Amino acid sequence: MSVRATHLPPEERRARVRLVGLMCILLALMLVSLFMGRYPGPYFTAPQVLRDNPLAQRLALNLRLPRILAAVLVGMVLSASGNVLQMIFRNPLVDSGFLGVSAGASFGASLAIVALGGRAWTVQSCAAFFGLLGLAASYLLGQRIHYGDWVLRLVLAGIAVSALYSSGTSVLKYMADPLRQLPDITFWLLGGLWGITWPDMLQVLPVTIPSLVILYILRWRLNLLSMRDETAFSLGVAAGRERFVLLLAAVASTAAMVSKAGLIGWVGLIVPHIARRWLGSDAQRALPGSMLLGGVFVLACDDVARTLLSGEIPLGILTSFVGAAFFLAIMLRQDWQVRR
Repeated sequence: MSVRATHLPPEERRARVRLVGLMCILLALMLVSLFMGRYPGPYFTAPQVLRDNPLAQRLALNLRLPRILAAVLVGMVLSASGNVLQMIFRNPLVDSGFLGVSAGASFGASLAIVALGGRAWTVQSCAAFFGLLGLAASYLLGQRIHYGDWVLRLVLAGIAVSALYSSGTSVLKYMADPLRQLPDITFWLLGGLWGITWPDMLQVLPVTIPSLVILYILRWRLNLLSMRDETAFSLGVAAGRERFVLLLAAVASTAAMVSKAGLIGWVGLIVPHIARRWLGSDAQRALPGSMLLGGVFVLACDDVARTLLSGEIPLGILTSFVGAAFFLAIMLRQDWQVRR
């Protein structure tokens, strides 16, 4: 261990050890997940069987592996975006679902399926555009509400915008072809990774990877951007420009993953809370912790979704159930505040 590392504060050393532990857990879970499935045996396939069965090998490499990577990417994107939104808006109850981003992206994808042919690039473009529009509408509407504090105004505005988008999605479901288009729209509402292939991964990587890199590189600025504009400006921070860059990266990556995975609820809300409780409120530790913990959480839920029953359980149902249970457990504890 270097001399510099030995002089780190105990809390910093503890956080680094926990981050390394989370990374090891994520890599180990990815390896184990490759052997989990319903074929050739239920629940788990022994490595020797996978080696001797060519069909099982193709199944693992062409279906399971891209799905595992997609689950990790979904968890990282939603958790990182939720952490960024909560810090920028100084609101612990915010995530992409509460601010209209997920509902807007789903509406845009549904619109592309019904009216624009449903091509992959069209779905992603519409999802990103309407997701960003939902965030802007929530922010502007929250500024025009004249009662309550900023937290309450923003939550109410996000609920209203999400409800409007959800109504539009319902209209599109009514108009959709029940044999071709309606099943695709229903996929958005339930959420799942059963259709993920290597081409799907290659389509979202150009958006999600640069976005995650931007969020990771600028994570130390989140501590300043979470302050009021006057305070941030006095410290030499161009708050408006930097917030726009971070919000654009968060919304674009979320919309790209939602365009493939559908609505995956509660990940962006509950995972940042757990990461801050475990690693502290400093974004330099909490953001990478949220990304790793989000990848573990979504991948574990997806493993259960595809192996527990003969018919697959929608991933969005599992993440919402587990996430809501964790959220209630945290809120009911007397020491639920972030440990500093």
